[in-house]
Amino acid sequence: MTEHATHIEIPDRYRYAVIPHIMVDDAASAIDFYRRAFGAREDFRLDAPGGGILHAEITIGRSVLMLGDAGVDEAEAASFAAPASLGGGTSVTLHVFVPDVDSLAERAEAAGAEILQPPKDMFHGDRTVILKDPSGHMWVFLTHLEDVSEEELRHRMATAG
Repeated sequence: MTEHATHIEIPDRYRYAVIPHIMVDDAASAIDFYRRAFGAREDFRLDAPGGGILHAEITIGRSVLMLGDAGVDEAEAASFAAPASLGGGTSVTLHVFVPDVDSLAERAEAAGAEILQPPKDMFHGDRTVILKDPSGHMWVFLTHLEDVSEEELRHRMATAG
């Protein structure tokens, strides 16, 4: 830190996490989907001068997600891309812990999510659902069921059939 820099605390919501920032083709529709499917709350929105959303922040459970339209001029200049422009694939899966993964999965499917793995208890101690949202992003939602020691985790993984 330079002698002229002022130390300002990092906001609590960003202090202990890597905050994903995803790009979509229609951020307003994506925010609406995340609200209906995941119970998201929109915290901030910055509209792009030429239309669309340059930057928005939502909260799902206690997790913050940043998103914006990949097609706005400012995003295009930085070469951000939505999954559809990459052939529908993505190299990132977003994990979020929630209190009730089963009800979230039902709500998400009703809102238009594709369930790739229905909710099930996993060897790592979490009940888990895997889904794809309409924008093409992959999500894993988990409800923590039990703490599993590293030794027990390795044993369960080795004996999982």
